[in-house]
Amino acid sequence: MIILTRLNGTAFAINPDLVERMHATPDTTLILVDGSKHVVAEALDVVLDRIIDFRAAVVSRARDLPITTDRTQFGLVPPAVATGPSAPVPLRPRQKEDPTWTPQR
Repeated sequence: MIILTRLNGTAFAINPDLVERMHATPDTTLILVDGSKHVVAEALDVVLDRIIDFRAAVVSRARDLPITTDRTQFGLVPPAVATGPSAPVPLRPRQKEDPTWTPQR
């Protein structure tokens, strides 16, 4: 989350992953993916710098996590073991002519 300031001076936090676009005409307006608009006091380049810093901090923290084999604890998932090519997974249900086909319930 990044902290921004409304035009009336109150601070609020916003998830930068939900920002679809930003305009600076002349006030900086953030438009989220759900269509809501937020007008902020910060300049467009300041908001952009905060988003970049936030994402850099997320990547930095992820690199500091230890690799773990116990998936019930926090940490990065261990690297996959190469077992060779896997069988393709069908994107659509199997046809009725297939003897293993059963209807989904």
